[in-house]
Amino acid sequence: MLQRDRQQAGSHLILYDGVCGLCNRLNAFVLKHDKRAVFHFASIQSPKGRSILNQHGRNPDDLDTFYLIADYKSAAPQVMERAQAGLFVLKVIGAPWSLAGLVGFLPSRLLNFGYDCIATNRYRIFGKYDQCVLPAVEHQERFIDL
Repeated sequence: MLQRDRQQAGSHLILYDGVCGLCNRLNAFVLKHDKRAVFHFASIQSPKGRSILNQHGRNPDDLDTFYLIADYKSAAPQVMERAQAGLFVLKVIGAPWSLAGLVGFLPSRLLNFGYDCIATNRYRIFGKYDQCVLPAVEHQERFIDL
């Protein structure tokens, strides 16, 4: 399915570690730049986030993985994770961020190695909250786990 068709088929769901400083910064970035509001969010730690990951055969206890469910409301959602999920977000947001997708020609193994290096150290570098961060009131309708 083409990217344009995906954008029209329904919203995409970002599943993130709710206590991770980097993940919450990513959410703030997406909320700021996603002018069409095609992305929705749920923390992996929430009952809703855990349920969705279980439905797709993923481990909700794996907080080191960034997940994206493309067309999550459709009959044929597509699960992406790690580097692939991040590149998808940047492509859908559009220029100039979509230019990062040019690294997509690199092997997934290499892209995921870079992702894993960051994910393993993200709490130390970006901090960790004691509990999941609540979104600002103006963005709460985009968080399906509230």
